[in-house]
Amino acid sequence: MKASTFVYPWDVNGDPEAPARIAALGVAQVTLAAAYHSTRALTPRHPRHRIVTAEHAAVLYPAGDRWEGREPRPYPAGDWAPGDAFGEAAAALAGAGLEVHTWVVLAHNSRLGAEHPGTSVVNAYGDRYPWAPCIAQPATRAYLTDLAAEAAVRPGARGTELESLGWYGLQHLHAHDKTGGVGLGEAGQYLMALCFCPSCREGYGRHGLDPDELATAVRAALEPVWQGAAPSDGGWPGIEKLLGESLAHTTRAYRDDTARTLQEQAVAAVRDAAPDGFQVLLHADPVSYHVGANPGVDPAHILSVADGVVVPCAGGTGTLTPFARQDRAGAVIAAHFPVVAGMGGSPGTLAADAAEARRQGATELRLYHAGLASDGDLGAVRSALAGL
Repeated sequence: MKASTFVYPWDVNGDPEAPARIAALGVAQVTLAAAYHSTRALTPRHPRHRIVTAEHAAVLYPAGDRWEGREPRPYPAGDWAPGDAFGEAAAALAGAGLEVHTWVVLAHNSRLGAEHPGTSVVNAYGDRYPWAPCIAQPATRAYLTDLAAEAAVRPGARGTELESLGWYGLQHLHAHDKTGGVGLGEAGQYLMALCFCPSCREGYGRHGLDPDELATAVRAALEPVWQGAAPSDGGWPGIEKLLGESLAHTTRAYRDDTARTLQEQAVAAVRDAAPDGFQVLLHADPVSYHVGANPGVDPAHILSVADGVVVPCAGGTGTLTPFARQDRAGAVIAAHFPVVAGMGGSPGTLAADAAEARRQGATELRLYHAGLASDGDLGAVRSALAGL
């Protein structure tokens, strides 16, 4: 069962022992960040630093000429990943016998929202989500499509994994986050993710909805939540109950179509730029109205577009089943497990988790994250992979 671990360039560059240490885990592949959001990361074994602060979303290589004179455009990294940080790390990892795939974060960019606020998702109250570019906007879609193609197809890469290629909502950890005081449940999260930027208002109109009336309905549906009513945990039926069946289905149809067409365009752009045999995977959730880094998709559709999916399994392996049921020959269904104990991962149960994932239809593993894990976590990973 092929396994890959996620890695940042700063985990490798400046640490000559890192490639061999990662290869010794028993993974065949690394998924190396080429375009990534802002973060503060621990580097527990690096000889030069222990903390890396990536101040904003950036590409970790020199951006190409295609961006000349364009807005929005990708931001270069600062001193946390100077020059062609991706290329340097990729060459070192390949030298250790590891297959390198790119890790590309797309519709998640707080700096873009701060400098170009018109690109952001706008909720029913008029609040902007600067971390969440609205994927309905034509200029944003063009930016994301071109970024996917450029960041995915880096020299030496044999495939890519596209993260956040879909809708993003309220679920986003922020500096000193204070948004957990009211439980929203799935229904509340869906309502708070509905966008009312000019492009989405026009989109609702094309689907027969009055956007002002829809926003009023969303605010009315959320009022009991703000008053302390127990959050709905009934999935889609809970959303229908709060918003009404007709409005719920129409908004979902609009959002599903918007995400599907962007995913088709981005994957096509990557394929056009890539050599033959280049693998394209999407980070995905099998429930199409879910939002975030693993945006919701229709399993049958996405497996007809991409070579496979990377599926979050921290909460259990049931998320794999809807993809496995599609019975797509050769499709990659990669079970994504966190293995950093201090961040809620469970490296000690990886062998059992991997076995259960295989029973649920997983064909590969993705492990988060070789650079962030302690020596003890990495030892547990080595032991688990040795037994697979």
